[in-house]
Amino acid sequence: MSSLSIEARLDRLESLDQIRQLPAKYALCLDMRDMDMMVTLFPDDVRVGKDSSGRQALRAYMDRTLRSPFTGTSHHIGGHIIEFDDADHAHGIVYSKNEHETGDEWVIMQMMYSDEYIRRDGQWFFARRLPLYWYATDLNKPPVGDQKMRWPDSDPVDGNFHKLFPSYEEFWSRDGDHGGPVPEAAPLEQFLNHMRRGQAAPKVKVRAD
Repeated sequence: MSSLSIEARLDRLESLDQIRQLPAKYALCLDMRDMDMMVTLFPDDVRVGKDSSGRQALRAYMDRTLRSPFTGTSHHIGGHIIEFDDADHAHGIVYSKNEHETGDEWVIMQMMYSDEYIRRDGQWFFARRLPLYWYATDLNKPPVGDQKMRWPDSDPVDGNFHKLFPSYEEFWSRDGDHGGPVPEAAPLEQFLNHMRRGQAAPKVKVRAD
């Protein structure tokens, strides 16, 4: 049973609904190329790279990113896990399956975002979005094998889809079930932390999202 008061539990439900809409709004803004609305999903002091901050800097960066080599995009949002750090801070994981018209090729991509959320003046925003890519390839070229990030006119590289969670590498490093005890269920708001087991976020070179 939750130790939160009725008022706090209602606030949590309203917060969940606001946060769940953020990735869908982000996807729509990207696909409709509405960079003005997209940047309003972030706080006004959002960090942009190492040396810039603010919504205008983010708008300029995303304008460049989505202008070339893409003609059009479609972002399809999948499962969304949200956990609260406190009443005004949360984090989450959300899947995204994307399609990109890129010259004479149609590039499909599978990825997830590791998100941080913040509430200011009663409104929830993205504090940070870390894209974790699995593959990107032309629709007619299945991404089997290594180096699944395959953009036209670029050398193939490895993605980082699994790097936030050590279980994937551990699974393939053994021949079968590890035989250890089954852990207790993760406490409320700790499922993602338990899955990460202290794993640091990978460094990501953003290509498209």
